[in-house]
Amino acid sequence: MGYFDLKFLHIIGSAVLLGTGAGIAFFMLMAHRSKDVAIIAGVARIVVIADFLFTATAVVAQLVTGILLANVQNYPLTSSWIVASLVLYVVIGMFWLPVVYFQIRIRDIAVTAMKERKPLPPDYYWYYRIWFAFGFPAFFSILIIFWLMIARPKLW
Repeated sequence: MGYFDLKFLHIIGSAVLLGTGAGIAFFMLMAHRSKDVAIIAGVARIVVIADFLFTATAVVAQLVTGILLANVQNYPLTSSWIVASLVLYVVIGMFWLPVVYFQIRIRDIAVTAMKERKPLPPDYYWYYRIWFAFGFPAFFSILIIFWLMIARPKLW
């Protein structure tokens, strides 16, 4: 696989990560704001699937294509901008993995409340708040990685 193919896949992967992340956040926020248990349950079901199908796949593709691109372009993996990107990649993972768990809990709680025709319990609101809060560091880390990939600054 050549440089162009790798770069194409890397860019598509980054678009999928950013787009899926923003889309998931938007749809979960809108479902939550509806206060409709059935809507929240339905959206949370789809969000969990989307995260596993698109986000998880793109996460793996980004790492693989990024390392291969660095190799093809003769960028040492110790280049400061690559090291910073990899550190942020780990930071994103540290926030994303719990977020997946929170989404599963949100889904399960909402589905149970819907089936039992009950309002959402306090646990739902706790998981939603922490899910919401965890999105910010992950999102801003992705934006910084985009900048690092474009600018390739010498940081140290």
